Amino acid sequence: MSAASAFAISSGDPAGIGPEIIWKSWTSRQENSLPPFFAVGDKNAFTALYGNAVKAIDSPEEAAQAFTNALPVLHVHECGAVTPGKPDAEGARCALQALEMAVGLARSGGAKGVVTGPVAKSLLKNVGFTHPGQTEFIAERCGVAKNNAVMMLAGPSLRVVPITVHIALSAVPAALTAELIKARARVAMKGLVRNFGIQRPRLAIAGLNPHAGEDGNMGTEEIDIIIPALEELRAEGVDIIGPLPADTMFHASARAKYDLALCCYHDQGLVPLKTLHFDDGVNMTLGLPIVRTSPDHGTAFDIAGKGIANASSMIAAIQMAETAYYHRQNYVEPD
Repeated sequence: MSAASAFAISSGDPAGIGPEIIWKSWTSRQENSLPPFFAVGDKNAFTALYGNAVKAIDSPEEAAQAFTNALPVLHVHECGAVTPGKPDAEGARCALQALEMAVGLARSGGAKGVVTGPVAKSLLKNVGFTHPGQTEFIAERCGVAKNNAVMMLAGPSLRVVPITVHIALSAVPAALTAELIKARARVAMKGLVRNFGIQRPRLAIAGLNPHAGEDGNMGTEEIDIIIPALEELRAEGVDIIGPLPADTMFHASARAKYDLALCCYHDQGLVPLKTLHFDDGVNMTLGLPIVRTSPDHGTAFDIAGKGIANASSMIAAIQMAETAYYHRQNYVEPD
């Protein structure tokens, strides 16, 4: 069991709402029963906004004690003057170094896990970031193969895993293979056991086409790709239903029949998730040796510095990280 006592939260872009939602999470720590955490970023970006209620720490070991009276911040990069809503290269460098440090601490056992603040990927690329997103970066740092690091979006009443993620809709049919479906399902099933203590996970998968293809009359991907993949998964003992028509699998009574929905493409899963849980949705990466969650929104530069950012998703991300950490302490890898 790790001796770590706090979660590391990478600040994200300091010109976005990351510092504000981290701060608001700390101020609501008691009412939301949040575990100790510390921000990783530019301490001056936090003290400029919140003054003496921020405490600079030199190591993660100091975080739990400091957390009672101040927001602990582990300093990694001096950004200079930060103007909310106006990102620049120094802020992007800070976001990248904060991410690197937070992931390293989680991997080494210095932190219980990592919660990643929102970043601007276009600005990160200008300072040498070569990954599609933070998920891929973290997977590489953890030595996890691309298909084994699975993005799950979750709220109180729905969890979804998109099988194909950030690609054009026209590219989905070619990218949707039986091997990819099986890989996502296996990681999802293990992730539900490992992070949530669900001993017999129930999965559901949406069809690609309207009415799940309607016996081949509206497309044959269900017959040619999805059903053969499900047959193999069931032979392995995976409890999975489908392919289901996507337009009828997300109402309340349908959701009660599964613990996680596999969706063929990005919007098929994220539209219902964000409709139900726009403010408290969480992005969690399954398949990693560390706990990683993130609020399910971006930098919101347009409202940064105005004090109106909603911290609900960050709060939910911290709570989910604690849930996952707890269940991982009791998880036994099957033989």
